[in-house]
Amino acid sequence: MFSLSGKKALIAGASRGIGLAIAKATAAAGAHTVLAARSQKALEKETAALQGAGYQAETLSLDVTSNESIQAAAEAHGDTDILVNVAGTNVRKRFEQFTDEEYERIMRTNLHGIVRLTQSVGAKMIARGKGGKIVHIGSLTSLLGLPYLAVYAMTKSALAGLTRTTAAEWAQYNIQVNCIAPGFIVTDLNREMWQSPQLREWLKGVQPNPRLGVPEDIAGLSVFLSGPASDYVTGQVIAVDGGFSTCANWPFTP
Repeated sequence: MFSLSGKKALIAGASRGIGLAIAKATAAAGAHTVLAARSQKALEKETAALQGAGYQAETLSLDVTSNESIQAAAEAHGDTDILVNVAGTNVRKRFEQFTDEEYERIMRTNLHGIVRLTQSVGAKMIARGKGGKIVHIGSLTSLLGLPYLAVYAMTKSALAGLTRTTAAEWAQYNIQVNCIAPGFIVTDLNREMWQSPQLREWLKGVQPNPRLGVPEDIAGLSVFLSGPASDYVTGQVIAVDGGFSTCANWPFTP
């Protein structure tokens, strides 16, 4: 139920963090895994390590802000069974202070490129007639409002909507589309922020599982959503967040 043997997976944004953890777990589950990103040197190093461990892996140059790069990636891997969209960026600041350049860059990276890649790969999945799996990496902001993340939250909320609508449209082709909403996972995008002792203490007070997450916490769910065990799961936005979005702590003990 949990094997990806015989499948080809394209991981968009696989050079580090959550994307790399997903790529490693996907390859370990048996898929021929294509690690795609702009950072070719990083990809080549990680791919070589996977190959050295006996897994099937290759690299692909992909810039999700470039229509030409997206189209070339989709054409190069028209037999993709699994698409995992991880690529993303962020700027943390007050909403009224966002510049046009910041707005456009976040939108192009987190949403517009992902939409085009999903369109292209999804169309080929439909044409092949063998079904498929699409996993988007959203965010807690796909579900909740958090401050100083307005543009990022707009993109991740849109991915949740894209998940539901494409799941409804493509179920007839045996394509399942789901979205993972990571909680407070330490990556290069937020590592400096989480150095704050005040923030760490706050997390212990509000989140049932008080620890910060790591990229590997996301990888297992991605593998599940990429394989046959999840064939009856589609259109879902699933939080991996230590209980933050559904539970609460309070200073009371009976």
